Amino acid sequence: MTIYHPTLKQLHYLVALHEHGHFGRAADACLVSQSTLSAGLRDLEGLLGVVLVERSKRSVRFTPLGDAVVAKAHRILREAEELSDLVQSSGQPLTGEVRMSVIPTIAPFLLPRMLPRLRRERPALKLFLREEPSAAAMESLHHGRADCVLLALPYPVGEVEKETIELDAFYVAFPKDDPRDPPDEIPPSLIDENRLLLLEDGHCLKDQALAACDRPELRASATMIGTSLHTLVQMVDNGLGLTMLPEMALDAGILNGTNVVARPLKAANANREIALVWRKNSPRSEEFRLLAEELRTG
Repeated sequence: MTIYHPTLKQLHYLVALHEHGHFGRAADACLVSQSTLSAGLRDLEGLLGVVLVERSKRSVRFTPLGDAVVAKAHRILREAEELSDLVQSSGQPLTGEVRMSVIPTIAPFLLPRMLPRLRRERPALKLFLREEPSAAAMESLHHGRADCVLLALPYPVGEVEKETIELDAFYVAFPKDDPRDPPDEIPPSLIDENRLLLLEDGHCLKDQALAACDRPELRASATMIGTSLHTLVQMVDNGLGLTMLPEMALDAGILNGTNVVARPLKAANANREIALVWRKNSPRSEEFRLLAEELRTG
């Protein structure tokens, strides 16, 4: 009896359709025509003898079995990529392609400092960078769209391996000549919850900064409206309140050209851990450890 198995291409089409929820966008992501993608999925359903996707003119809906097959397809595709990674890692370290996701509160501050030297000293490394929030970055990692993620901890990352890059201290930033400006460090008790501006939900830095303060009432009172650290600085510069910034942003000059000053936050755990994480038992683990060392010395 001849047994036919789904191809990796068919599974790739299925995963893309599940991710994008639209045949046209999924086809664009797979770099094929919509008719090619549709035909590939019909062949897959015919091969398995089941309906995975309910089609209509207005929507695409996966059946419960279709969702289960997608979950399995993610694992198969990831393992297929790890097979290629195994071969690649047997050659020269830090060569070839590495897809790295970086969160927005790290990317604009650490990457400009690190990339020029990395390009100069590791010319065979093709580093493809994608900036996305922590939740999306970890989803990319576990679904195989990213090889590693540069993010801030603590954050729930699942089954991963990690290398710490640095500890990034928190500072309190406020307008210059503020009468409440202390001469040195700022204890959390001096932070006015009615003036505190933080990033909108979805940015892990907000939760990490609030956790460092250990004042539960700040979470309820803080005005969480900033879409980026640069936006928060401009709001503080215009007298709208105060905020908390990571040290790497200060080192990168985020306060240049403003009348904003910053003082260290005086607390037991007034920092976040910058780390490179990757899937547990990845065949490229040693390569990622080497990459972390490059980032650490950048």
